[in-house]
Amino acid sequence: MPELSSQERGRYARHLTLPELGLAGQRRLKAASVLCIGAGGLGSPLLLYLAAAGIGRLGIVDDDRVDLSNLQRQVIHGQAAVGEGKTSSARRRILDLNEHCVVDEHPSRLTPENALSLIGAYDLVVDGSDNFPTRYLISDACVMLGRPFVYGSVQRFEGQVTVFNQGPLSPDYRDLVPQPPPRDLVPSCADGGVMGVMPGLIGLLQATEVIKVITGLGETLDGRLLLVDSLSMRFRELRLERRPHRPAIEQLVDYEQFCNPERPVEGEESKIVNSISVRELKALLDERADLLLLDVRQQAEADVAVIQGSQLFPLASIESGDAIEAIRSLASGRVVYVHCKLGGRSAKAVDHLTRSGIQAVNVTGGIDAWSQEVDASVPRY
Repeated sequence: MPELSSQERGRYARHLTLPELGLAGQRRLKAASVLCIGAGGLGSPLLLYLAAAGIGRLGIVDDDRVDLSNLQRQVIHGQAAVGEGKTSSARRRILDLNEHCVVDEHPSRLTPENALSLIGAYDLVVDGSDNFPTRYLISDACVMLGRPFVYGSVQRFEGQVTVFNQGPLSPDYRDLVPQPPPRDLVPSCADGGVMGVMPGLIGLLQATEVIKVITGLGETLDGRLLLVDSLSMRFRELRLERRPHRPAIEQLVDYEQFCNPERPVEGEESKIVNSISVRELKALLDERADLLLLDVRQQAEADVAVIQGSQLFPLASIESGDAIEAIRSLASGRVVYVHCKLGGRSAKAVDHLTRSGIQAVNVTGGIDAWSQEVDASVPRY
């Protein structure tokens, strides 16, 4: 293991005086390499505290750029970094915090084609992603390579943390989620929202587990799922066991297809979606003052930003059938144009309306595209 310089001994003095950690533990941290998938809400506290703790090499995988709406929770980035690649912004902040840390930038998405080579170059992987396909990919690659995987996720006011694949009998992500949930059952952070401090809380718990796995301190969350409810400030623990007779993972697959089986595979004809762009919608609105535009987001989202003249009917009220007759009456034989934030919920609404005999058209990109391409005064969120 590498030695510590006199400057490093001063920097990590509060670690060195912990008998359970001490010089040997700090040298283990310096010798370790950790790959963080994502430099967003979870990745921000993870990377900052792992760098401060003295992890010798950190890898960052993220192909995204810093957006103003990120700053509510992605504290590794500042206002000056808006528009910059997240790996570049994160690396600069990490090196400002600890010049002894080596930082590898991987400004790309984690894919089945690059996962084994990326993960294989590090001792441990920590999850800062926000979607099911990436989590299954990380887990399967870690199983194939024998790498521990520190998992975390957040949704609105809640979060969860565990350690997968720490040993040959440890559970992995497929033991927690054997089958992907139905598409759109779990809303994304963009659609469902998240209290800004929650990624910080869960990310810090993940960073704690990373340090414990590397140094051998205490008892990790291997085989235990920690659930956090910030509204009641309650922490619960569930036992997580490896499934008996589970099939061996011998290769990586198309995880987008695995999680979204209704998605057309390459070579098949895609389902034709009746849709228009936001620019086309703007032209129609300029021509026709009586155009019926439905907003299928939640009231809380409409409180943040609206397209002038739209009428709010949350998707749930359309799916339940409660709003169908009211919309039918408003439409009165006209075409209905439907938008949400990004276009996913509105596409579902269009499908329900069409099956109810109401002619409807999806607005691709939703109010987010409207803000970027038509009216910059509409706030993005």
